[in-house]
Amino acid sequence: MNKKNIAILGAGSWGLTIAQMLQENGHHIAIWEINERLAAQLSRSRKFKYIPAINLPNNISISSNLATVVAKADIAVIVVPSAYVRATARKLAKVALKRGLIVVCAAKGLEDRTFKTMSQVLADELPSQVRKNIAVLSGPNIANEIAARKPAAAVIASKNQKAAKILQEVFMSRYFRTYTTTDVLGAELGGAVKNIIAIACGISDGMGLGSNTKSALITRGIFEMMKLGKYFKAKPETFSGLSGLGDLITTCFSPHSRNRRCGEKIAQGKTYEQAMQEICVVVEGIHTCKAVHHFARKFKISMPITEQVYQVLFARKQPQKAVLDLMTRQPKHENSL
Repeated sequence: MNKKNIAILGAGSWGLTIAQMLQENGHHIAIWEINERLAAQLSRSRKFKYIPAINLPNNISISSNLATVVAKADIAVIVVPSAYVRATARKLAKVALKRGLIVVCAAKGLEDRTFKTMSQVLADELPSQVRKNIAVLSGPNIANEIAARKPAAAVIASKNQKAAKILQEVFMSRYFRTYTTTDVLGAELGGAVKNIIAIACGISDGMGLGSNTKSALITRGIFEMMKLGKYFKAKPETFSGLSGLGDLITTCFSPHSRNRRCGEKIAQGKTYEQAMQEICVVVEGIHTCKAVHHFARKFKISMPITEQVYQVLFARKQPQKAVLDLMTRQPKHENSL
């Protein structure tokens, strides 16, 4: 396979992990960090304080100048928090882009105001010649473990099968296996909703409720994914794959999961603002919970776990009361959506 020029837009834990991994695959990597001071600091240190296994080689360039970073790029990987994907896409649309550029989004979440997925946000903002080459990367991908070269797998989702195949080959390595799918919406919905369920599982862990409670949250969480998927006509089987069940299990159990850790701290009496300050990273499930809750209310979609997480996060409901309300709801059939 021909080696690619790849721009990584976003220098957080996942962005730097992807940069390191793709550089090891032999590709030419340039990283964009919007903050000039942080870009200079990272260029000097080549390290990321939250993940010791990251050690960027000197042939990876790092800059706060977006036009310079993407000038020669065959592929641009967007790894900023979901709340900033639209703004990043707008910036990208204003600079010169190489013909045939493939844009892959590795951010997971939904936009609150529009309830659009990240690929839909990109399609809104990017030039017409780029829209046909949009893809998403989703799956059970804890950055700490992948940076340490522990085996993992992910899904490349795109309507453009040629672009998906190129990305599959670019990302594939001895410790990172990639699969393709055309069900972009299903992959994105699974990758977003699992963060809400992870917060619920973190609350459960913080309350000491045990494995039975967490298992119930995870399995019913899949049903909440499927409810949204049904509305958007996503493929049901997608939610049993890597971007659905696989991602959900990992995020709900991993000690490195920021969403699970956030829930744990909330159960200890912290607000979500205090929890995020202690974790020192963006917790995507908080923004996603607000978006999904508003959408579910608007279209009368029953999502009880999401509803209770929303109440705990934004209405300061006591976790104990949220658990009681979940447990005493009207009885239902096991397979009911």
